[in-house]
Amino acid sequence: MKSNTEKRTTRKPKAVVLIGPTAVGKTAMTEALFADSAEIINADSVQVYRGLDIGSAKPDERLRKLIPHHLLDIRDPWEQYTAGDFVRDATALIPEISERGKTPLVTGGTGYYIKQLVYGPSSAPASDIEIRQRVKAEIEEKGRVWAYEELGRIDPVSQSRISRNDIYRISRAIEVFRTSGRPLSSFSMNSTPSDDSDFVLICLVRDKKELDERISLRVEEMFREGLYDEIRKLMKEGAEADWPAMKAIGYREFFDATLSGEGTISSIKEDIIRSTRQYAKRQMTFFRSMPGCRFFHPDDIPSIRDYLSAEGISTD
Repeated sequence: MKSNTEKRTTRKPKAVVLIGPTAVGKTAMTEALFADSAEIINADSVQVYRGLDIGSAKPDERLRKLIPHHLLDIRDPWEQYTAGDFVRDATALIPEISERGKTPLVTGGTGYYIKQLVYGPSSAPASDIEIRQRVKAEIEEKGRVWAYEELGRIDPVSQSRISRNDIYRISRAIEVFRTSGRPLSSFSMNSTPSDDSDFVLICLVRDKKELDERISLRVEEMFREGLYDEIRKLMKEGAEADWPAMKAIGYREFFDATLSGEGTISSIKEDIIRSTRQYAKRQMTFFRSMPGCRFFHPDDIPSIRDYLSAEGISTD
């Protein structure tokens, strides 16, 4: 018979997954509930990049000192960081944090990071290097507009889920079709959580009008904090439009304006607001498809605390 000690050491670590669309209020709720009990695993695909602080709404130094953060500032802007990279890193961190007596808190808005961590990868075929290189060369020759239109032709469902500027995911979807003859959207994602951890999923939601207003306010605040100076500094350091980090909302709009020669600060700001609202809508569609996720308004702290307590998560 196993001892109590052995049982404890083999028990799956619990991890809280806190998700929600851009500007919904994840950071404020994190501080309100987890300041003393958690370590954060960042699940935002832009915050992994060094130098992208304002446009990614990266947590400030005060919060990072209050709550330990992981997977922030771990890549240079020209480097790729994939969902597979995130799953590998987060999976290693969860038991380490648990062993320190803290709650692993996975939080961010990058849905495909979260989904692969919690449910594992989809049944889509593995990447084929030769086909991937051919797709990349074809996109470089024919352009991004062609790539997005080609995606719509072969897989309109995936096209509706992927931003026209997300060349990485567009090329992956085209690659899957070329490899298998089937659209990426036809491959199923696992609906049961992986065996590595015991995940408790919480998604924060607001009504559309409220969220749209918060997005506008956030973008205005980013410009006041110096987003324009941040992008100028990145460009002086050699940043290019095809760098993975520069494809993110809040950064690519500056490159689009530079290429067209027609952009003003005001028009760039409006483009960022519009793109962010569209992205938030796609995020919510994605999050609502995740089995086992509980939805709360960010201001309903007592209900969230009660739910966590019922799931065996202490916030003290």
